[in-house]
Amino acid sequence: MRGGDGTEDEPLFRPYAVTGGRSEPRYHMAMETLVSSVTLMSDEYSLLTPEQESIMMLCRSIRSVAEISALLRVPLGVARVLIADMADEGLVRLHMPQLSQGQPDLNLLERVLSGLRRL
Repeated sequence: MRGGDGTEDEPLFRPYAVTGGRSEPRYHMAMETLVSSVTLMSDEYSLLTPEQESIMMLCRSIRSVAEISALLRVPLGVARVLIADMADEGLVRLHMPQLSQGQPDLNLLERVLSGLRRL
């Protein structure tokens, strides 16, 4: 599909084709999970798929799963599957938020509420 400026708005392939039709990663990964790439030798990049190479380049600085999805212009589910596969292969590191039994930090919530009241 072409945009008004002549550029293509959508990729020429179906996003789920790169995940083999999988829409869920092997394990739960929140969209705010941070991802960083490991250091590879330049010759090792030739072994990566184009999607993996793009993710490796993006994650030279730490990015969230949601950012990666947006920057690659793929659905969040596709990004999660690709990132989870790369984590299993040791290509990226995942920095998952540590929430204590799902309970919000009351101190943080009070500071947010205080900030909102000042607006």
